[in-house]
Amino acid sequence: MHSIDSLPAAAFSTAMATDAGVGARDLRRLSENGTIDRIARGLYRRADLPPANLDLIEIVTRRPDATMCLSSALAHHGLVDVIPARIDIALPRGARIPRTDTPVSWHHFEVATFALERTELAIDGSDATIGLYSPERSIVDAYRLRGSEGYEIAPEALKNWLRRRGSHPTALLDIARQLPRASGPLRHALELLS
Repeated sequence: MHSIDSLPAAAFSTAMATDAGVGARDLRRLSENGTIDRIARGLYRRADLPPANLDLIEIVTRRPDATMCLSSALAHHGLVDVIPARIDIALPRGARIPRTDTPVSWHHFEVATFALERTELAIDGSDATIGLYSPERSIVDAYRLRGSEGYEIAPEALKNWLRRRGSHPTALLDIARQLPRASGPLRHALELLS
């Protein structure tokens, strides 16, 4: 059996382990004795690494362009109190949705606007990152997709965002103009809150 040092430092697949000279039987032994942790089907991580969000690691390993959006992004930014039962992840329209053990709500966003207000979030305890939409983009998306995502979350997020120091409604409207079906609902909500 090869040393654990031959395994990648981050999350690794069965194929990557095989390339490093660690076979399926060795992986099973390493998992059973606690040397590696099974993150998901065919995906592992060394157990000697700091604790990390294994759900996000699985998602980004399966789809490097995955981006936290909607309720998950709003909760990350502290704009809503809800803790989503599933992680909201956006992919460019037409992208293949991977199978994951992690509960995920997959959303397809237009390719032309997919990168709008998208940043990278470091996953604690890992050298991996995952895409994350800004608070402003997440609010705009919550308004434009309120028919499928629910009507409650967008107003709560908007009210909390407006209470923050340095928030400017014009920034929201600028983003809304670049996304389909977003300007009208957002403008109406801002008028009601004024």
